[in-house]
Amino acid sequence: MKRLRTALLVLIVPFALILGIWLGGHPDFLPGFARDTLVSDTDGRLYEEAIDKIEADYYRDVDRKALLNKSLESAVESLDDQFSHYFSPTEYHAFQLDTEGAFEGVGMSVTEVPEGLRVSQVYDGSPAKKGGLKEGDVIVSADGKSLKGKNSDESTALIKGPAGSMVTLKLKDGRTLTLKRAKVDIPIVQHRQETHDGKKIGWVSLAGFTSGSGDDVEAAVKDELKKGATGIVFDLRHNGGGLLNEAVEVASVFLPEGRVVSTKGRARPERVYNATGGAIDGKIPVVVLVDQGSASASEIVTGALQDRKRAKVVGTRTYGKGVFQEIMQLDNGGALDITVGEYFTPSGRNLGGGGVRKGAGITPNIQASDDPKTEPDEALEKALETVAAG
Repeated sequence: MKRLRTALLVLIVPFALILGIWLGGHPDFLPGFARDTLVSDTDGRLYEEAIDKIEADYYRDVDRKALLNKSLESAVESLDDQFSHYFSPTEYHAFQLDTEGAFEGVGMSVTEVPEGLRVSQVYDGSPAKKGGLKEGDVIVSADGKSLKGKNSDESTALIKGPAGSMVTLKLKDGRTLTLKRAKVDIPIVQHRQETHDGKKIGWVSLAGFTSGSGDDVEAAVKDELKKGATGIVFDLRHNGGGLLNEAVEVASVFLPEGRVVSTKGRARPERVYNATGGAIDGKIPVVVLVDQGSASASEIVTGALQDRKRAKVVGTRTYGKGVFQEIMQLDNGGALDITVGEYFTPSGRNLGGGGVRKGAGITPNIQASDDPKTEPDEALEKALETVAAG
């Protein structure tokens, strides 16, 4: 009997192997549950097959890694979502430096426009300053890659890079500038004391919501109050956003408790983010100063303070981004930065266009804008006047 079982196994194992190979090539003969299990990687095999054929038969040599990067980039572009994109390994490294507050690039802040990036500020001593870039210039390409239609994260990733490397920027006015990247010391938080109608007012500016910026804003605000400021102008102009958790920390400098923002997505359950405590005295007047370049995390903070009646908003309508992204690192060292949900202010407002479209943004309580052709900052003057009025 034992010999019979052994003989049967000898016959069954090769037969099962042959049957498995045949079914693998003829999945239509499998029942649904088995077909899904055994051929779930069909798309992956198809992609590998196509890449293999291109690599083997295309009339010029091809870079397999470059093909992979381009394929992933095209896949994300097909979502038709201006806020989602793929980071190549090099771009992802630059993005990580950005969110950590370390910058290697040309030394400027920018605002996203349809043609590319408009320069909103050029830092003293930077490659951008030395190369002749000035406020208002529009950059349309970087190293031959068009910035048209790209979001600011994707565009700036093309401009940033290791110190000592070169980048060529083409401007809308036809100029072409080749700049040598450097380690640029860009102050994320700046603050100083202003005076209006005899009242001392602290001006605190935040350039981006990078790691630790919540602590830096808190330190700056409390330092101004310690020096005798009776109110605060919190300047978020040209601030395109950053880390969600830092937005909550920044809002907590002004809000003692309660909701800051909530998020929800198709594959993400609703989550409510509350203030973390340690806020300044609620009787201290606060104005948030914004413009069209104030987006994402800037709108989260501004919307929370406006909805909660903690601050008046002065400036122009904000960008209107009502969605948030998550970074998903890939095995090749790159990453997906894709939209996974929407965010809502404490009153339930979504500031975007119901998803990936640009939306209404935040309407200021008091309209004001700066004329770059004049010496005074008219928007800041209006913000100081509003704080002084209490």
